[in-house]
Amino acid sequence: MRILLFGPRGYIGGHLLRKFPDAVSSTADIADASAVIAALESNVPDVVINAVGKTGTPNVDWCEDHKEETFRSNVLGPLILAEECRKRGIYMVHISSGCIYSGDNGGKGFSEEDVPNFQGSYYSRTKQWTEAMLREFSDPVQGRGGILMLRIRMPFEPEDHPKNLLSKVAKFTKVIDVPNSITYVPDCVDAAAELIARRSTGIFNMVNPGPVSLYEVACMLAEAQGRPHPELLTQTLAESMTKAARSNCILSTEKLLREGIVLPSAMERIREIVAATSPKGSACRTEITKSIVYMTVSFLWKED
Repeated sequence: MRILLFGPRGYIGGHLLRKFPDAVSSTADIADASAVIAALESNVPDVVINAVGKTGTPNVDWCEDHKEETFRSNVLGPLILAEECRKRGIYMVHISSGCIYSGDNGGKGFSEEDVPNFQGSYYSRTKQWTEAMLREFSDPVQGRGGILMLRIRMPFEPEDHPKNLLSKVAKFTKVIDVPNSITYVPDCVDAAAELIARRSTGIFNMVNPGPVSLYEVACMLAEAQGRPHPELLTQTLAESMTKAARSNCILSTEKLLREGIVLPSAMERIREIVAATSPKGSACRTEITKSIVYMTVSFLWKED
């Protein structure tokens, strides 16, 4: 299987490259059709993974002031890539986002079929536009190609990184207490590898089961590191502190389960990381971290 990975320098792209070390990496501008065509024709891949996307630095407020750049990366680029892959019958994987909803959908969580209901940020709108267009062409043509879209939310892992949710939360002095679905990145890439191997198409919510409160997580990290708890921030005050609104939502993982893919709960993964970061567990932190990163996702195969 020849994989061509666009966006290998990004947070998710870097994890995907470690999962697929034999993949060919490309830093080509996917919004430049000639650059995309050159990359596809010189590498002749079976699978193209698009991990390119603007999320903004330090956060999505950046996208509000850089709309053209965000549009090129999040909308124009993926559409060009999809068109050129479709012409050649190449299977495409697109990293999407679950930050397109607000709420918990009456306690059910939002499924892959639910219409997005969050319009509060330009970043979220660009992800919705692209997903809506790509899903129209997600099915294979004469058994070739097809598009798989993977929705991630608030990615986290054991290692410190500016894009790691836990690295961000650990620095906050004020945190909102709203339940959210979040993505443990090592589980996500393991599950993605399985879906790619099956040539699955369509949209999948790539979050770990069970919503978590970011305030509770922040308090757990503070206790483990011997720091005071952060201040509880009201949603109203939080909204007044950012340029763009934030998506707080819960996604359903039923579709992954129907595929026989069972992920550990988000809180289970967080507890493992917290245990490894506490002073009491510092002596074994390295080995625990390694075990978390390389732990294989268990797959529950349904009998016919």
